[in-house]
Amino acid sequence: MKINWKVRFRNPVFLGQLLLTVFGPVLVYYGLVPTDITSFPALIELLKDAFSNPFVIGTMIYGFYNAVTDPVTAGLSDSRQALTYDKPKDDRWKGMK
Repeated sequence: MKINWKVRFRNPVFLGQLLLTVFGPVLVYYGLVPTDITSFPALIELLKDAFSNPFVIGTMIYGFYNAVTDPVTAGLSDSRQALTYDKPKDDRWKGMK
């Protein structure tokens, strides 16, 4: 499994996916909204509880798998082209001239 981690961590969409992969299942499982977490001690306690819960951990693993895999390539690796990138490819405006 070859993945261009350097480029992935430079992509804000990927970072958002990872953030939601961790906090989404925690908030849903415990029935919370982000405004319910009002202090760092409360956040740390919530994360301790979540990481001791097999269901929440399984949900996080599933979300991480979905964030990492590229649905347009076969298998789990990035494409040969994507492995050569130094930064995320930005072709949003290509062909819209």
